[in-house]
Amino acid sequence: MRDLIQYAIPGFVILLIAEVIVTAIQQKDYYDAKDTASSLAMGIGNVLVGVVGKAIVLGTYSLVYQFRLFTADMTQWWTWVILFFADDLSYYWFHRISHSSRYFWASHVVHHSSMKYNLGTALRQTWTGNISGAFIFWIWLPLIGFSPVAVMTMQAISLLYQFWIHTEHIYKFPAPIEYIFNTPSHHRVHHGSDLNYLDKNHAGVLIIWDRLFGTFELERNRPTYGLTTNVGSHNPVRIAFHEWIAIGQDVRRANSFRAALGYIFGPPGWSHDGSRKTTKELRANQKQVTEKV
Repeated sequence: MRDLIQYAIPGFVILLIAEVIVTAIQQKDYYDAKDTASSLAMGIGNVLVGVVGKAIVLGTYSLVYQFRLFTADMTQWWTWVILFFADDLSYYWFHRISHSSRYFWASHVVHHSSMKYNLGTALRQTWTGNISGAFIFWIWLPLIGFSPVAVMTMQAISLLYQFWIHTEHIYKFPAPIEYIFNTPSHHRVHHGSDLNYLDKNHAGVLIIWDRLFGTFELERNRPTYGLTTNVGSHNPVRIAFHEWIAIGQDVRRANSFRAALGYIFGPPGWSHDGSRKTTKELRANQKQVTEKV
């Protein structure tokens, strides 16, 4: 599983360089040198930290696997098909909750911190994801009998798939593909900071989960990429830890233990005094304004 990502790195680099060249020829604004350098630094850091992170994940999965309910036969093709759907559903809920719980958002926000959308952005990955426990969304898979290595291999395959959809050079595919799979169009929506795009399209490989669970949004206009309040820095360390630092600052100003928990586990934008707004609150305010008009 580790080799899947390592083997793909040359491909990542080649495709990234190709997109930079095409972008320059077409005189588009898809790339910024400092932004891309930050994304590459985050990607390199993710690989280095991943040595420890993957050891934690593999150890945890292996421990849980000792108490498995069944033993999946990974020599059968249909077992891998089942694992694919189970992994993709797990990714959907991990991704969705990473946008609705600030604790998980603190790691995931790194991937959304670029104000550009390109193959370089795909490499802008967290340094704290596995260490902070993001893998818990997949623990049920070794528990029901999928081998830890198989689970982590499928996670790597999902990550590889998601690389190529970070591009503005592909508009849309034929309708059947757009209906079933996560595509550049769907994922551009996910990276948008526009209110109608916030917390939408959490898919990994299949967009069917968003359609099924009510989080799908069609791309209608070019998104405004980045965060509702951008980091304002290209410093990789700042990008990696800014939200964790902000959580600590908010916990210190909390007026109760309940408020402190809200700042840690509540939705991004939650505040005990209403000084900030969550996505749900922002949409409610917009609805009120629209109704008045």
